[in-house]
Amino acid sequence: MTKRKTKVVPVEVTTGSVYAALAYPDADEMLIKAQLVGKIAEIIKRKNLNQTDAAALLGLTQPKLSRLLRGGFRGVSERRLMDCLTKLGRDVEIVVKEPSRSKELGKLSVVFA
Repeated sequence: MTKRKTKVVPVEVTTGSVYAALAYPDADEMLIKAQLVGKIAEIIKRKNLNQTDAAALLGLTQPKLSRLLRGGFRGVSERRLMDCLTKLGRDVEIVVKEPSRSKELGKLSVVFA
């Protein structure tokens, strides 16, 4: 048996967004989309829907849903993803509130209840 050489890859631990850690220019948007898509995938699985039936319910083609569930959500708006959630029977509520701390810029986050 031949021994394989193991390549050591440095790992950076981050508590924030992987998109921010990778210096994506639209990191906040990508994180929000990833969270919404994750919830869509969870609901589809919980409802035991196959991709063809789920795509029909969501008004998407099966290849587009497959691409979306594999992380290909560039070009898909947050609004479109929220529409998918409502078609899956979820209420989506957008709340605008005062920040918990005084800062110049607010933040965008997704909370699943």
